[in-house]
Amino acid sequence: MKSILIAFLCHSFFLVAQSQIPTSDFKKDSQTLESLTQEAAIKGLTYVNVLAKETNKKIAVAFLDASGKPILVTIADGVGPHNLEAARRKAFTAVSTKTPTLILARNASANPDTQNLNTLPELLLLGGGVPIIVNNKVIGSVGIAGAGGPEQDDAIAQKIVTLFQ
Repeated sequence: MKSILIAFLCHSFFLVAQSQIPTSDFKKDSQTLESLTQEAAIKGLTYVNVLAKETNKKIAVAFLDASGKPILVTIADGVGPHNLEAARRKAFTAVSTKTPTLILARNASANPDTQNLNTLPELLLLGGGVPIIVNNKVIGSVGIAGAGGPEQDDAIAQKIVTLFQ
């Protein structure tokens, strides 16, 4: 398992080193997805690595499919371990509610009827989780944690989902 992970990371860093950000071909291919695939998540991770490098951030990232199952969950060296679970829960919240978590958190705190959403065990009402929507259908989600705060996490996640649109 360790050798597979090392091979995957080497491949990812090779792509990042060549600055191969997914192109319009990726967007075209993603238009037929019913649910996020491992291949699409890996391409998303490649872009996450580029964005993290550009912003000098080390982050945790999670990609989930349309049913909320993890496809790819990873963390950069030196990031607090709690960020891995935070990224997954943000992605789960986004796919489950079909709403970016930054918007959900702000709406929930402003509405007394929904303030208790933060008591549900799997939901995490912090910015950084965004549903991936293609052809008006949620195909998955991405969760980012560790970029410096909810707004920074959300900004990176929002850039990632543009790959699929």
